[in-house]
Amino acid sequence: MITPQGENDVTTDNLRIAQFLFLLLDNEEIRNVLDIVTSKVVLILGRFTPERKAVLDALRTALRRQYWVPVVLDFERPSNRNLTETISTLAHLARFVIADLADAKSIPQELQRIVPDLPSLPVQPIILVSQYEYGMFRDFRDYPWVLAPYRYGSTEELLGSLHDRVVGPASIKAAEIAERRRLFRDGA
Repeated sequence: MITPQGENDVTTDNLRIAQFLFLLLDNEEIRNVLDIVTSKVVLILGRFTPERKAVLDALRTALRRQYWVPVVLDFERPSNRNLTETISTLAHLARFVIADLADAKSIPQELQRIVPDLPSLPVQPIILVSQYEYGMFRDFRDYPWVLAPYRYGSTEELLGSLHDRVVGPASIKAAEIAERRRLFRDGA
């Protein structure tokens, strides 16, 4: 039980879920929680074929080493949300998105769901140098929070340039967006 005495009981058998629910119930801290979460989470989108999944897993490991909280949707989706809704929920919690466009299949729908509605969420596309972006991807470049795709030749090259060519530009864009929002909020 996670509720104070005298209030309706909210219970769970999972300690991690209980901690999260307590934060939601004690919502005086929710802003701090959201600020911390949305400053560390990186959503990684891509294909789950064996070859592409290896790249996503390598990205996840490298980002974790850089003190990010990388999220790859390689878990069973929630029973009460479809895949697109789940990706949208995770995108709302992210600092930025890395979208691997190589062999893109579901990426067009995923980006269509999150790019137009989340102007505070930078999207850093990546793609193998031997491939081309899918035809309609060009339309996303009209959104200033969608960065130019980083073209890489191998997983090793991608990981070696991860900070300078992927994380760095996305972080800079996120900081620019945050500063613009702060200035607007403060009336400057």
